[in-house]
Amino acid sequence: MLRRFIEEFALFLIPFALFFAYLLLAGRNPLQRAHWDPHTLRLVLAGLAIVIASLVWSGLFSERSSGGYVPSHMENGRLVPGQFR
Repeated sequence: MLRRFIEEFALFLIPFALFFAYLLLAGRNPLQRAHWDPHTLRLVLAGLAIVIASLVWSGLFSERSSGGYVPSHMENGRLVPGQFR
């Protein structure tokens, strides 16, 4: 779960990193707040759009198992691990 959160947070930060790179290439100081203030809302919305798109993409195209989950159980005195069938 933590891995998934970190991945989505990294996707959210993509627009901010691209804007940071743009400010560097344009010869502006990316650490000055005056350059960020007019664009903050757009960057947040772009980051949210990327996160939502990745969640929809993974929800639509992730691998699905056709069978159900069989929990671990005992067979002939041996523990059989759980599996999807």
